[in-house]
Amino acid sequence: MDAEQKWYVNYTYFIAALILTVYAMIMAKTILLPLLFALFFSILLSPICIWLERYKVPRILSSLAALLIGLIFLSGIGFFFYNQMSAFARDADMFVERIEELIDSLDVFLTTWFAYEGEINLDRVVSEIIDYIRENTVSLTRGITGAASTITAFFLVPVYMYLILLFRDTLKTFVLKSFGKGISSSEDKVRNIINKVKTMVQRYITGLLMVIAILAVLNSIMLTVIGVDHAIFFGVFAAMLNVIPFVGPIMGSILPILYSLITMDSLIYPLIILLGFYIIQLFESNLFTPSIVGSQVSMNALATLLLIFIGAQIWGLAGMILFIPIGAIIKVICDEVESLNHFGYLLGRETDHKSEERSALAKKVSQLRKKAIQKAKKKSRD
Repeated sequence: MDAEQKWYVNYTYFIAALILTVYAMIMAKTILLPLLFALFFSILLSPICIWLERYKVPRILSSLAALLIGLIFLSGIGFFFYNQMSAFARDADMFVERIEELIDSLDVFLTTWFAYEGEINLDRVVSEIIDYIRENTVSLTRGITGAASTITAFFLVPVYMYLILLFRDTLKTFVLKSFGKGISSSEDKVRNIINKVKTMVQRYITGLLMVIAILAVLNSIMLTVIGVDHAIFFGVFAAMLNVIPFVGPIMGSILPILYSLITMDSLIYPLIILLGFYIIQLFESNLFTPSIVGSQVSMNALATLLLIFIGAQIWGLAGMILFIPIGAIIKVICDEVESLNHFGYLLGRETDHKSEERSALAKKVSQLRKKAIQKAKKKSRD
């Protein structure tokens, strides 16, 4: 009876803690999202601070320099998309004319084959959209207000990044004191977890950026060869959506396929684009990501997919991006803490399972990379 009661008590505590945690994450979205993005970017930029501080650069200046490097990189990406969107907007008239032609063709097809007596025109579609907006003004206003508040909160990311870089030793000491509790063995374990999390985040983000760059080049080349307008914009956009596993590549390929379907004369072009994206994604999943990113986020497909959908329900698109590294950090902690090893096993993947093994080509590339690193180390020693 006591064991049964204890089971119910533990279950109640667990459900209550889960509900409160999710509720707090939803309510504190505007605070947690920029803070987490700032934390991950700060971990990525911290080696720059450490390198500058070796040459006696004050921490205030080293943190500011690392922040400026990150802002320059992000500003370059924003400037690129601004130019591409401006070029895309200049083709709006052609885009509208093409839609009108497709609507007329659809009208003729329905009239010929299905005896449809109505008339489909672009003005009617636009008027229906306007009526929908008028009828749903309140809900749309709430959505826009929420999006605006989220965007405004992201302007705090540089401020958080600078402060995290500036007080990183204080934050590390706080974590050691909180979980180490003054015991040397516990502090060593916490310090080991911090170092592993830091290394994992740095390698994951840098590897992900390299994969995105490779995919951007391949996508742009593929779309340019096919003859799609704004190929570079579509290629880079699809590559950047690759930060969302499983869902991102599908979302990235839909836009150029729809654009080619509307602007090009044959249905063969969307099929070729779909085939091209499929082949590139095969290389990405079997060669680029295993070789470059490696096993930094060594979670199984089920855990990854669940994290994506849970993140989407809690924080939307940002949650789909953030919950992958958050899940990887949780796995690192579970692997290091003995009482949580079973959760780490649940999140991880079986390396000896055939479906989880990397392709032979990826293994050869990894072996060649290791040999090249070893040769470089030998030359530097000599």
